[in-house]
Amino acid sequence: MRILQIVGALLIAGGLFILIKAPSYSSEKSVFKIGDIEAKLAQEHAIPPWAGGAALAAGVVLIVVGSRKP
Repeated sequence: MRILQIVGALLIAGGLFILIKAPSYSSEKSVFKIGDIEAKLAQEHAIPPWAGGAALAAGVVLIVVGSRKP
């Protein structure tokens, strides 16, 4: 049961980080390529806040389930 509490704490920390900091990631894709010439497009994507809320809620559930005595 201790493992559930550790995973729950990690999910809570990750969820709070997403909700507070709103991190983003970038992706790059090739638009076209002719011979040695290539055009690439880089896009910045934000991690949606609902993902942080879901991780936070799942972490709370895991901590509650992990703290219950059988």
